[in-house]
Amino acid sequence: MNNSMDNWIRTSWPTLAIMLGASVWGMIWYPLRMLAALGVTGTAASALTSGAGCLFVLLVRHRAIRTVRWHWLLPALALAAGVTNLGFVWGSIHGQVMRVLLLFYLTPAWTALFAHFILHERLTWTGAALAALSLAGAMAMLWSPQIGLPVPGNLAEWGGLAGGMGFAMSNVLILKTSRDLPEMKAEMRTATIFGGAAIFGACASLFEAMPAPPTGAHLGTAALLVLGLGFLLASNNMLVQYGVARIPANRASIIMLFEIVVTALSAWLFAGETPGPRESAVSSEAAYAPVAQGASESASQAAPGAAAQAVSHPDGRARNRLASGSTHQSGA
Repeated sequence: MNNSMDNWIRTSWPTLAIMLGASVWGMIWYPLRMLAALGVTGTAASALTSGAGCLFVLLVRHRAIRTVRWHWLLPALALAAGVTNLGFVWGSIHGQVMRVLLLFYLTPAWTALFAHFILHERLTWTGAALAALSLAGAMAMLWSPQIGLPVPGNLAEWGGLAGGMGFAMSNVLILKTSRDLPEMKAEMRTATIFGGAAIFGACASLFEAMPAPPTGAHLGTAALLVLGLGFLLASNNMLVQYGVARIPANRASIIMLFEIVVTALSAWLFAGETPGPRESAVSSEAAYAPVAQGASESASQAAPGAAAQAVSHPDGRARNRLASGSTHQSGA
């Protein structure tokens, strides 16, 4: 009984951490639009908030800097994070939030592909079906009778699509980094992510027309928003990393779809954006995905000889020890 309870707690906390993080991301578009209204462009907002987040982590967890070692994964993670942050921020400011986010959250399809080749996670039939479902939903939403192809309709939607691919790669690289660099503290992965996003956003801001910068009282408001968002996003990222590092990448990408529900509600309440029939259909598919994921995992755990018990190792990685003694890898 105690083993079952410990197992439930060990698997539930990472899931809850990811869901809480997804809830924050589902509402972050609103303060970003507030910054845009004050004269801070999307690229500048990406650079400033990410820079503030990186500085916050380095100040609070400065002792963890000594755990950092050079590895090609660190610049790769920084680049993926830069694409993710810029695509999401720019798209959510300039586009219809719900459509941009639905394109962003094609991550189950991209994660299944990246995790298979980078992490060597076995792609199950359920994972392939859920990836195909997300792609089919995107094609239905994006289909244009005039063009005859399912393509994003504007730059904001392209930003959401590119950001989603970067997000999937970031999740996979976070897990790979936790495995290949076990001595590196999770806070330093967060600093790497925000540092990469800040640099990428700053470079992109050179190519975007800048309106008149905020002055007077607006400058103070913008500064408080930037610092507050930096603190919130850095704390939220560390929370999500706690979950991502402890469960398979495919499963994490499915749980993160909870953000779509939060975004739909916040966009309706704060921006009056009501999703159309196609967006509602895709949202329903996204809501169904975690249910299918949970049903698949329950069936897998109930199968004779396939029950796995998570073992916590000193290096912080989560591994599976199978009662049957065979090799088993959880898929999406």
